[in-house]
Amino acid sequence: MNSVPGRRTRILAATTATAGLLLVAGCSSDGDGASGGTKTAAGGVELVKAGQLTTCTHLPYPPFQSEIDGKVQGLDVSLIDLVAQDLGVKQEILDTPFENFKTGAFLNSGECDLAAAGMTITDERKKNVDFSDPYFEATQAVLAAKKADIGSFADLKGDGDFKVGTQAQTTGEDYAKSQGLDPVSFESSDAVLNGLRAGQVDAVVIDYPVVQGWLKDAVLADAFEVAEQVNTGEEYGFTVKKGNTKLLAAVNKALADAKSDGTYKKLYEQWIGPYDESAATASPSAS
Repeated sequence: MNSVPGRRTRILAATTATAGLLLVAGCSSDGDGASGGTKTAAGGVELVKAGQLTTCTHLPYPPFQSEIDGKVQGLDVSLIDLVAQDLGVKQEILDTPFENFKTGAFLNSGECDLAAAGMTITDERKKNVDFSDPYFEATQAVLAAKKADIGSFADLKGDGDFKVGTQAQTTGEDYAKSQGLDPVSFESSDAVLNGLRAGQVDAVVIDYPVVQGWLKDAVLADAFEVAEQVNTGEEYGFTVKKGNTKLLAAVNKALADAKSDGTYKKLYEQWIGPYDESAATASPSAS
């Protein structure tokens, strides 16, 4: 799949009232949708801007989305490109704070059509957004320096007085706190890993696929290792504004098609590594 240009700009979101008015006007407007008016794509899916599927994400989060050679690329990007193709439009990406994904703020304001940010499906988040069917099963990883005396998650709770790092507002951070830890919170996955490399923390708890990508660097692999993978039963999903049934159906159809025709397997191997059959057989999420 072709990747899309990275867009790091943060545009002030319209108020809910204004977005609602533009929603009505956009269906019959002949403009380009730059004012926030909605447009109709294939299947009657209404989009916030004409000719494009606007995706909110939070960079960087390799291998799901990160800037490579000036473009945003990754598994999430490639999968949403499939949705955009089905709708007959192109994907455009906005980099936004991760906390907005939990509240659905940029979806509700009409800034984005959907969010793709390696986000775990949880009951709490379902209160604010509608999730697609799961597209990836994830585990948490405990990553530490090889020279550290850390062999498992249990060691972090022992008498070693270890400093633990996590990414803010993530399920990894939630899990660490639920186990009695008081982690150092970092803004992004890159910041977490850089904190470990710089010695600000002794270990990190973070999604295993992120660690897999990081350890592809031979220098890092010589110095750091996965002490343990913790299976927390997490599944990733894409999100749309609550009640946006047509777009949700389009996302689920694209995912189902990709899994059945082999496209998902190819993308998984491209961005993640050796194909894990369970990643494509996760049961659909409850609506």
